[in-house]
Amino acid sequence: MTKVLFVCMGNICRSPTAHGVFLKIIKDQLLNNIMIEVDSAGTHAYHVGEQPDPRSQSAALRRGVDLSSLRARKVNERDFECFDYVLAMDYENYSNLERICPAGFEHRLRLFLDFASEFEEKEVPDPYYGGDKGFEHVLDLVEDASRGLLKEILQTLNK
Repeated sequence: MTKVLFVCMGNICRSPTAHGVFLKIIKDQLLNNIMIEVDSAGTHAYHVGEQPDPRSQSAALRRGVDLSSLRARKVNERDFECFDYVLAMDYENYSNLERICPAGFEHRLRLFLDFASEFEEKEVPDPYYGGDKGFEHVLDLVEDASRGLLKEILQTLNK
């Protein structure tokens, strides 16, 4: 079982989008038999228990990704023990995660866009204060990085 955790600040825009998109890519490639567990969380507890931002949900739904069942939660130290990949959306959240990461689990923490191949950006920008184009750009970045992440996971499983 490979476990993946996507992390942004509030867990209502970027990380639930990555969560939903990654699950859809797994399903679309008929890889449901591959044991991959996916979750998302935020480094702050601003929105614990809330659904993803309505704009994130709308943008994702236009691409066939339903985020409505997801609920925000705050990341914790135990997540580093439970998840093989703890993927930060940007440098600020990466730094926040570094501060709570238990010794010996640092190798599990990465920037999500390290897996992207079509974009040169290193951070998934927070679309919260922007317009609809920001949510679409997040989806573009997340789809690209999700394909790269799945490729790495499958290569690891085939070793």
